[in-house]
Amino acid sequence: MQEGFEPRLKDYILVSDFDQTLSFNDSGIVLSEMLGISNFAERISGLSKIHLIQQGGELAYLLLHDPEYRRVRKEHLVEAGRHIRLKENIQLLSQMLQSIEGHRFSFYVISAAPQEVIHSALEGIVPQDHIIGTKFQYNEGTGEIQSIIKVPAGYGKVAELDELRSRLPVSHDRIVYVGDGSSDVHVMMHVNRLDGLTIAVSENKYITQIAQRTILSDDALSVLVPVLEDIVGWSPTRIRTFFEAHGFFLREWDKVRTDSLTICRSGAPVAAGAQGVA
Repeated sequence: MQEGFEPRLKDYILVSDFDQTLSFNDSGIVLSEMLGISNFAERISGLSKIHLIQQGGELAYLLLHDPEYRRVRKEHLVEAGRHIRLKENIQLLSQMLQSIEGHRFSFYVISAAPQEVIHSALEGIVPQDHIIGTKFQYNEGTGEIQSIIKVPAGYGKVAELDELRSRLPVSHDRIVYVGDGSSDVHVMMHVNRLDGLTIAVSENKYITQIAQRTILSDDALSVLVPVLEDIVGWSPTRIRTFFEAHGFFLREWDKVRTDSLTICRSGAPVAAGAQGVA
């Protein structure tokens, strides 16, 4: 190599959802429990069934329209963020992404969770300018939520991701998206179409059929495995060595493909909800 020459780094964006992707809890559940508001799951389910709003934007709708949630103020959202239980090593994930030879990953969060909740939960872990969440306008006199400025849910996540990519800028095939549920379907399909990498961190049947990789772990560092395999091209041995160099070892690493089947005799009635998945 010519003296003084430094090879150009390959720039990537790794974008993650927040609720149940970087955390174990849904922001709406934590906020509801903190304020003593019941039946959050039922309210969300009702909104989902009538398809009134984009999946993932249900909490924003409740905060603006539901009488019980109308009493929520900015300070309540900040406090809820402090009660969110996070997955381990989120900050270290961001740091280890910077130590991959020949590659540079910028770590961002795009989520339909309220921006104040995410800022509070990830304070000192992820810079605020790397977080895109639901943004509200507040009444200066009463402090109540007056309107919704934006909700990064459904197609909203696609728009935010495209804006982020054009601003950095990074080519469309150098995007990694990590998510957990139905609200991530649109953005994962978009990233797949652009030849990026999509990673599911749950067994949600809608998203695992779309994501290129599924990784299940309580540790945020787990998403490094598909990144190192599919983008960097490392072998399992080199990946284990990389983790060990940072003070970790992969105790269990099971590669499993599971087919869930329900089989009935011809002519026999099929129980409600039974289905075959191949």
